[in-house]
Amino acid sequence: MTSGSHRFDTEQMAERILMIDDDDRLAGMVSDYLGGAGFRVTVAGTGRDGEAQLKRETFDAVILDLMLPDADGLDLCRRLRGSSDVPILMLTARGEPMDRVVGLELGADDYLAKPFEPRELQARLRAILRRRGGGTAPKEDVLRFGRLEIDKGARVVRIDGEERAITSYQFAILLALAERAGRVLSRDALMDVLKGEKLEAFDRSVDVHISRIRAAIEDDPKKPRRILTLRGTGYVFAKDQDR
Repeated sequence: MTSGSHRFDTEQMAERILMIDDDDRLAGMVSDYLGGAGFRVTVAGTGRDGEAQLKRETFDAVILDLMLPDADGLDLCRRLRGSSDVPILMLTARGEPMDRVVGLELGADDYLAKPFEPRELQARLRAILRRRGGGTAPKEDVLRFGRLEIDKGARVVRIDGEERAITSYQFAILLALAERAGRVLSRDALMDVLKGEKLEAFDRSVDVHISRIRAAIEDDPKKPRRILTLRGTGYVFAKDQDR
């Protein structure tokens, strides 16, 4: 058994987590806590080691520290998202609101400021893994709006049959809007549907995700026809599209 890795003979299907963090004490604490909760945790102390691990093995989620000795966590997040759709939970000791926004823009699924309670980390990790989902959806679980298809089971979005890349959290937002097509949803209502934490006044994370979704599914993101903004109110998913 390698250092920083917990293996359970009776839980071969346990979800595998890669933690990229150079804080040995924190990594050990997280490994022990998540290991006790049934996860298999592997720790990489540098960005380079983390990228190498992801190329060699398959993980269900990544816990990524923003400040690494050999790499900027935001740059690493962008590289990981460019080559994989693995859910990413970012950690930082800085706690700046803009760090959170930038991290989400680059493709992180969630964000947690240090210091944190291990129980909260576990809850957030399970949430992004639930949003990721899996399996094959029956045909009735595919929502169709003109050229847009939303496969609820496979958690895949297609335009004209071609898959478009969005994160698991962005898929959850899109699905929440699509299942309520024609209804206005405020940011708070969206977060409530997604069982996320309550938005603070400065938190524009939903707006960031909507922008990324539009970039993936709109013909012209600057003139959206699928997800519309009602200023001061929220968002509405158009029932009639591609006309």
